[in-house]
Amino acid sequence: MTKLYVGNLPFTATEEGVRNLFAPHGTVEKLSLINDRDTGRPRGFGFVEMSSADASRAMQALNGKDYDGRTLRINEAQDKPRSGGGGSRY
Repeated sequence: MTKLYVGNLPFTATEEGVRNLFAPHGTVEKLSLINDRDTGRPRGFGFVEMSSADASRAMQALNGKDYDGRTLRINEAQDKPRSGGGGSRY
């Protein structure tokens, strides 16, 4: 499985719309659009998980393409290290 970062999505993008965008390039195994924690409003990016071959095809086909007036940025997602949070206590 390969996780793709999908950036510069229009704020009106829906999971169904993004799934349909990726569907011609392979099976979308998992999809999540990110919303702001405080306001609940879309943040304009998300993640799509596909098989490695499908993800590679989708990335080549869709990166830089126009989607609802926005130029998509698609690349392989980098796992962000989880920090322990909070500062040090004395």
